Amino acid sequence: MDIFDGLRLVGGLALFLLGMNLMGDALEKKAGGKLKTILENLTSNPLKGFLLGLGVTAIIQSSSATTVMVVGFVSAGVMTLHQAIYIIMGANVGTTVTAWLLSLAGIDGTSFFLTLLKPSSFTPVLALIGIVLYLFCKAPKRKDTGMILLGFAVLMTGMSEMSGAVSGLQDVPEFANFLLLFSNPLFGVLAGALLTAIIQSSSASVGILQALSSTGAVTYAIAIPIIMGQNIGTCVTALLASVDATKNAKRAAMVHLYFNIIGSIVLLTLFYGANAVFHFSFVNQTTDEMGIAIVHTAFNVLCTLLLMPFGSLLEKLACLTVKADRTEEEFRILDENLLAVPAVAVERCRAAVGAMAKRSVETFGDAIHMLAHYEPKTAEEIRRSEDLVDRYEDRIGAFLVKISAQNLSDEDSFECTKLLRLIGEFERISDHAVNLLESAEEIKEKQISFSAQAKHELAVITHAVQEITGITLDSLCSGNAEEAARVEPLEQVIDELHDQIKLNHVLRLQKNECTIEHGFILSDILTNLERVADHCSNVGVCIQEMSRHLPLGAHQYLESFSEEQPQYKAQYEEYHKKYALETA
Repeated sequence: MDIFDGLRLVGGLALFLLGMNLMGDALEKKAGGKLKTILENLTSNPLKGFLLGLGVTAIIQSSSATTVMVVGFVSAGVMTLHQAIYIIMGANVGTTVTAWLLSLAGIDGTSFFLTLLKPSSFTPVLALIGIVLYLFCKAPKRKDTGMILLGFAVLMTGMSEMSGAVSGLQDVPEFANFLLLFSNPLFGVLAGALLTAIIQSSSASVGILQALSSTGAVTYAIAIPIIMGQNIGTCVTALLASVDATKNAKRAAMVHLYFNIIGSIVLLTLFYGANAVFHFSFVNQTTDEMGIAIVHTAFNVLCTLLLMPFGSLLEKLACLTVKADRTEEEFRILDENLLAVPAVAVERCRAAVGAMAKRSVETFGDAIHMLAHYEPKTAEEIRRSEDLVDRYEDRIGAFLVKISAQNLSDEDSFECTKLLRLIGEFERISDHAVNLLESAEEIKEKQISFSAQAKHELAVITHAVQEITGITLDSLCSGNAEEAARVEPLEQVIDELHDQIKLNHVLRLQKNECTIEHGFILSDILTNLERVADHCSNVGVCIQEMSRHLPLGAHQYLESFSEEQPQYKAQYEEYHKKYALETA
């Protein structure tokens, strides 16, 4: 094998991965939202979950894609961790379909039927049909069909190129000696896991192993541990997808990992233990594409049969690994048993939104305090609180989605929609609190001191924003529409303060009374304060819509509200006078 064979191998691998990606994407696209709908509507029946996972993975040719999809559903709250376990098991079996397709390349025989089954015979035909459908058909579904055929043709071409590139290795003793290293179960598992983790596809890594088997140097003793390692390596994709997800989504990814690790350890122990006693004759025999497909399927099927009865134990193990924080206690009011009584569940959600809003507003108030008096402990608390608010949003949002799937009255449905809007607004307020904290840290680090005039202006606008957040929180907790009506005129005054303070800073710059660096920090602070006021305005409008049961959009409501008369004008004048600034 020379450098040109190496280039051919790399090119074949590139074509193989491209073909798999094209085919999988096109298959998923052609299926439309049906796959996701099926998964979302999954019942808790383990067998049904297993079959769905198997079927979906067989269709889209990627257990990683199915598992990532499942992690997303668990994170969104539309699927429980218990349901996800059996889909993941099914996905592990479904991914073996690719290996069987690739094993067609190893068919021997001269009869017309066997020759027809060889990829070298039907791949060109599929490629021709695929390119015609893709280039000359306008219907999206036919184009997708064409891309599926093209993807499969590219995949098989890549497989053929890899096999051809490594075929010369059969006469290289050093290569055979190198492969013998992987007959050591530990080395074999590590090699398979590492390769799969790098290329993010167990199907692709199995395909590479099948290509290497064409050299005649791959024995079952080498293939078995590598295949088991490949199943462990494919878990990396789901683990990466769960990094920023909810606790349960992380647990779903851990279930996938534990399933493959435990299955590999148990089956390797049983296999090598039995081999030590019975001395299986096939272990040191060379394998081919078909043999690798059989081992791959046998491992995943046996692993599923072994661990399916212990799905609940896998769930407990994942929960022990990814433990709930103490703050999880705050979410206990969102009990799924309440879904049977939607009206009560909606009321519990309203209470949870109130708790989230209080936490968000308090965090924002702490951040404002930090602008003048920085305290490291308070900084840590602000970040912890912001993280808690994020979890509030995830948990309440997921619970509201579940409620929405129930048979709701129009009033409850309307309430769910508004609550979903509210949690987004308060989550953003907590984000701005962290932004203000970062500005406070910059002020402390760079030892920045604003002018007396700038300090006075900041004090005025921060007091105004603290008042608007207080009014917003009070009106939300009490459901008082009249109190909520005070938010909009104050928000308008804050907008004007924001513009005037920025103008005053420019005037001070012209007089050399301030610096550009001060201006950047001041601008960041003002922007965050003004945007918090905007979120309060959105909440105020939403509260009034909920109070009056008017399903209007915020913009539409504000237009009707601003035309309402004297009350708005009187409140605006009150706040305008209270928070007046002198022109610099």
